[in-house]
Amino acid sequence: MPQALSPGTGWGVLHLFCRARPGADAEAVIAAVKAARSSTAEGGTAEGEDHQVIAFSILGHKADLGLLALGPDLWRLRSLQTGVQVAGLEVVSSYVSLTEVSEYAKGMPAEMLNPRLHPQLPPEGMRAVCFYPMSKRRDPGQNWYELAYEERERLMYGHGKSGRAFRGRVLQLVTGSTGLDDYEWGVTLFGVGPDDLKDVVYTLRFDEASARYAEFGPFFTGMVADLEDVLRSAGLA
Repeated sequence: MPQALSPGTGWGVLHLFCRARPGADAEAVIAAVKAARSSTAEGGTAEGEDHQVIAFSILGHKADLGLLALGPDLWRLRSLQTGVQVAGLEVVSSYVSLTEVSEYAKGMPAEMLNPRLHPQLPPEGMRAVCFYPMSKRRDPGQNWYELAYEERERLMYGHGKSGRAFRGRVLQLVTGSTGLDDYEWGVTLFGVGPDDLKDVVYTLRFDEASARYAEFGPFFTGMVADLEDVLRSAGLA
């Protein structure tokens, strides 16, 4: 591969939503994922230490399976995308973003910020998952970016307080995509059960930060499992 391309802070994040086509090669998909997780040829780290690929089976017609890949090298993420396509999976949707620390959380201790920049996924005991992109509104009278920083900080503090009530039930990964994809953030939620995902999204939509200023994209919902089980669920065993 070309020389690694990495963000100055955090990791690259690639969501791939795939459909199983006739003739797709499950073993080749497994090999592509294994290669994405393995150490680099020069000065790499131990397998799985810095590049992660989480597989999940998707419910509904939008896709059959999803892959969440994250790590420092964007070329490694691109290689995974190529590998699964060559293996016969059709990428029907995708999302590109970076792990980040919100501008409203930069004063937090390092031990609280590092999991946002370098998350270890999936969280234990949380097998339900959903992903959706979102942006802040810029409509007349509802323009997030015309608000003073102090007002935005107040709104996001209330939003975060509501989310913290779901600690132990839901883990949220918010990644930044301004200038990288169609929306401004990608949100990946891991929950103990699907009702936990439903409850947290419903609850947070009543916060003023969401009720007045949030725009949401399409949702993808599924179940986290070993890659082999996910492929079997898509008829590729």
